[in-house]
Amino acid sequence: MTLKYIRDTYGVPAFRGTRVEYKPDKPGHPPWRGTIMSSDGPYLRIKRDGEKKTYPAPFHPEWNLTYLSEAE
Repeated sequence: MTLKYIRDTYGVPAFRGTRVEYKPDKPGHPPWRGTIMSSDGPYLRIKRDGEKKTYPAPFHPEWNLTYLSEAE
C-alpha cells in the first residue's frame, strides 16, 4: 500500500515530507512533531524532529495525528 492509498482511504494529506504533530493519549507524555517519511502498509512511518531514524512503530493515519502542512 502507498501514501496515495492512505490519502484516498482516510482523506488525510499524507504526503512524504508532510509535517505532523502526534499527541499521545498517555498522561505525562507530551506531544511531539515529526515528518512523514513513507508508508508501511496502511500505516505511516514518521521521523520525529531531532531523530536520525523513523520512529520504530508505524502510525495509523487518523490516530492522534494533526497534519500541520503538506509537503511541496
